[in-house]
Amino acid sequence: MEGKSFLRRLFLISAVASVVLLTIITLPPLPTKPDLHECATNSVWCTAKNRFLRHPADAAAVGNDHSGDVPHHPLDPLTVQEMNRAHKSIKSFFAGKVYGVHSLVLEEADKEVVLRWRKPDPLPPRKASVIARAAGKNYILTVDLESSEVSQHDATQISGYPMVTLEDMQSMIYAPLANADFNRTILARGVDLADVTCLPFSPGWYGEAEDGRRLVKLECFSMKDTANFYMRPIEGVIVVTDLDTKQVVEIVDKGKHIPIPKAAGTDYRLNVANGPIIKLPNPISMEQPNGPNFVIEDEHLVKWANWEFHLKPDPRAGVVISRARTRDLDTGVMRDVMYQGFASELFVPYMDPEEAWYFKTYMDAGEYGFGLQALALEPLNDCPRNAKYMDAVFAASDGTPYVRSNMICLFERYAGDAAWRHTENPITGEMIREARPKISLVARMVASLANYDYIVDWEFHADGLINVKVSLTGIVIVKGTSYANMNQVNEDKAELYGTLLSDNIVGVVHDHFINFYLDMDIDGPDNSFLNVHLQRHYTDGNSPRKSFMKVNKTVAKTEKDAQIKLKLTDPSEFHVINPSKRSRVGNPAGYKVVAAGTAASLLDPEDAPQRRNAFTNNQIWVTPYNKSERWAGGLFAYQSHGDDTLQVWSDRDRDIENKDIVLWYTLGFHHVPCQEDYPIMPTVTSGFDLKPVNFFSRNPVLRVAPYVERELPVCKAAASA
Repeated sequence: MEGKSFLRRLFLISAVASVVLLTIITLPPLPTKPDLHECATNSVWCTAKNRFLRHPADAAAVGNDHSGDVPHHPLDPLTVQEMNRAHKSIKSFFAGKVYGVHSLVLEEADKEVVLRWRKPDPLPPRKASVIARAAGKNYILTVDLESSEVSQHDATQISGYPMVTLEDMQSMIYAPLANADFNRTILARGVDLADVTCLPFSPGWYGEAEDGRRLVKLECFSMKDTANFYMRPIEGVIVVTDLDTKQVVEIVDKGKHIPIPKAAGTDYRLNVANGPIIKLPNPISMEQPNGPNFVIEDEHLVKWANWEFHLKPDPRAGVVISRARTRDLDTGVMRDVMYQGFASELFVPYMDPEEAWYFKTYMDAGEYGFGLQALALEPLNDCPRNAKYMDAVFAASDGTPYVRSNMICLFERYAGDAAWRHTENPITGEMIREARPKISLVARMVASLANYDYIVDWEFHADGLINVKVSLTGIVIVKGTSYANMNQVNEDKAELYGTLLSDNIVGVVHDHFINFYLDMDIDGPDNSFLNVHLQRHYTDGNSPRKSFMKVNKTVAKTEKDAQIKLKLTDPSEFHVINPSKRSRVGNPAGYKVVAAGTAASLLDPEDAPQRRNAFTNNQIWVTPYNKSERWAGGLFAYQSHGDDTLQVWSDRDRDIENKDIVLWYTLGFHHVPCQEDYPIMPTVTSGFDLKPVNFFSRNPVLRVAPYVERELPVCKAAASA
């Protein structure tokens, strides 16, 4: 009996972990031929049974391992063949030692080399950038993929550890169950060991006593009677474990009096949901009878309308947009807008100082890998039916490549909105009605970081605007409590640190901050940062008006001039301009940041989590371009001390006027949970715009043709039987 129970326990835990911790095995494909109503028309488009525009070779469906891929562009990610060559060199370098590969990506050529390259020029030398660990030591390596030569770089001056591997995380879920003290603790709570799963969470860093070993803190849940085990925490039990030895270091047990919340009403699956289901009788879909209007050349170069950009998946950043250029319709010239943009770091601090919660201050990109946590997108629900999909090739912890299928989707969006419109009554002698449809191209990725899901969209518009949007959804991680109703809570003596969502469940207050790296190259790399300050001014008494708003423009000379805290009562616009590129009337070409999601951190600047994530001290930063300064929370974020951050770099106060500069924008959300967030939370969205300002001589939307009814298919539902 004991042996059967143990096997059952391992099976259940393994099943849950495979879903939650995103194993490296690609998920099975979703059906490509849904049950659709026939269309009562002769249109070939309307009568087609399969109208998906999907990746032509689904890796999971036909076994496409991308083994024949070759790079076409200097920024193309490493191919399967290149990773295999790098793996061979890494293995030789460590010469029999046990090692782990934490990152294996393209080491990009110098920026000036990439900017000079033109197809069909030969590619610059291809190199792999490797972060590895062996014998308790961090390694930063460069592998020349032609010569197989390995170069080692100094990693001793950087605190912390590389992001954990998926294999690291998987191996941790079994560690507590191998510990007799832990098992006794769980049984004392009245929980069957077969119903327990434990998830590993990064511990942050709170002093030198935590240095010298990679730690992880595991929190445990009951899986009994629900798929949503996050709503059933075994509160107060934290298992501190050494990531390298897999040994339990400490067991914290502070919540013996707290019941495990009930499973009733927590399951989010449609087939087990209680009560009526909202189902619209008529499906809604954007149809494209002649196919999409964008093309993907050589796997990664996207062309749409007047835009062109390079798109690739990345294990840490998720999605990387490079060489974004737009065509000036007046001159026909392709003009540079952004050299590179990506999510640099995420910071999610929970606002509960108690023993089982204080350390929950996650850095989701630098600790876990934003791209590593992205699974295959689901057609029709993650992406519309007109989407095309892009796979990723990532490295496992031994350095061997594997395929992450359908990680990014590309699609055109049209929701009936107007990009521009105007109606003029017959003052001019005729009724004038002009309208232009607001059509955009979206590159999307979804990362599932345990309980939370992040949807990241890079959206390109025909008027030159780039909208960067982040949507938060998934499940709020909750705290168990002895309270079942607010009438039991003595407000003077009890601190919930959040909202009572249901019986024995508290949604803890927390923040989400996402920092974006934006290497703007407006008509070339030499740019400046312009603060367009809006101020109240007073008239001199010669006007009926008493006051008005005046614009004062100041060019930032150094980095500290460009450390910006947004204030509603002290407004500015923030432009990146090319001072040497002037319009016909003399204005410098530029793009401005249109801010949104402006939540600011309320943590003390000297609090350890805030020092490690000091990029949240400001919403806007500008630094001179430096190839090594890419990750706002530091290269090694796991248990870092905060000595390699955007704040540290920016405080050097380097010159940024008329230089190759990088703009950093920190998007922020405060989240005070409410009952509607239980047992799953609806999607919350915010973002920011990069908008042309004096970049074009006039509105480019004038050149966008309006829709004409006869160009669109008319599909009618089949008559009922």
